[in-house]
Amino acid sequence: MTERPDWQDGELKVVVNHEEQYSIWPADRELPLGWREAGTQGTKAECLAYIEEVWTDMRPLSLRRMRDESPP
Repeated sequence: MTERPDWQDGELKVVVNHEEQYSIWPADRELPLGWREAGTQGTKAECLAYIEEVWTDMRPLSLRRMRDESPP
């Protein structure tokens, strides 16, 4: 049996959804619904380094907004 290469070993891109949650996705595949490109592409290590740098608040956007709008 021939071993298939891992999809994470190829060129990847960083993607983000409407809740501002980040992930990696194969660069040569169509994005799933609800996700858009974040503008960074490269190796897995490069993409994860970018995500670590920009995704500083892991809470979904809707939760952050709800907490910001509620009275203290």
